[in-house]
Amino acid sequence: MSNSLYETLGVDKNASSDEIKKAYRKLARKYHPDINKDPGAEDKFKEINAAYEILSDDEKRTQYDTYGDNMFGGQSFHDFANAQGGADINDILRNIFGGGGGFGGFSGGFSSRGFGGFSDGFEPNLDINTKITIPFSAAVNGGEYTINISGESVKIKIPAGVNSGEKLRIRSKGKSLNGRRGDAILNLEVSGDDTYKRDGDDLYKTVDVPLKTALFGGKIEVSTFKKDVSIKISPNTKNGQKIRLKGYGVQNRKSGIYGDMYLSVNVILPNVDMLDKDLAKMMQDRL
Repeated sequence: MSNSLYETLGVDKNASSDEIKKAYRKLARKYHPDINKDPGAEDKFKEINAAYEILSDDEKRTQYDTYGDNMFGGQSFHDFANAQGGADINDILRNIFGGGGGFGGFSGGFSSRGFGGFSDGFEPNLDINTKITIPFSAAVNGGEYTINISGESVKIKIPAGVNSGEKLRIRSKGKSLNGRRGDAILNLEVSGDDTYKRDGDDLYKTVDVPLKTALFGGKIEVSTFKKDVSIKISPNTKNGQKIRLKGYGVQNRKSGIYGDMYLSVNVILPNVDMLDKDLAKMMQDRL
């Protein structure tokens, strides 16, 4: 089975997503029409973009790995693209790879060009795509999470460190046909949080510090996703000052290394009405 899409990007069939992205960026810069004025550069640029559109999408890449260049009438992707006579290659690829109908949605669009159609010999796409929103804490810590897929209650495992825009494939939870069942592709959306903000693998949080502690130093207790920690506040700590808790952020899914947590100090001022009158008068006179 030919793998001309991988050849278009100059990568191995087992290339990682990062390797595919790196190869694409290198070729896109080389053949971009604004940079490369050679004849054929624009067509090459379109091929590169179309190949990346497929190989950068887990679902499309799986389909291509299954059927190979049979999806293009048995031709190499280069020959297939050149045979389109000026047609928008991206529109054609969208018809092949879904557009609401999977392979079944592509009936005879290429038959007039000699590709023979795709109605015979190809199985319908039984995968379903659905968007789910998960709590902020589930995205940071991971763990089991129960969702509803097509009326069925399904328990899934959320990897620690996921973020909005990522996808999870749940095997055998898609559409059924003739005893076979596709997968469910979950598009993740992480809900916001009132306490924490996230930037990559780092977390940001505001912590309240009493005025006395800010002035003279001391310790405060801080809750994190790992555990509660006691941190030292230095004398003369200012409002808005940042404190770094190394390794208390989000675990990176690839490296396994934890990011950091950054605390922003919010100095709590006392209610003047609750102070001793002499103390309040002295403070008023000296501040």
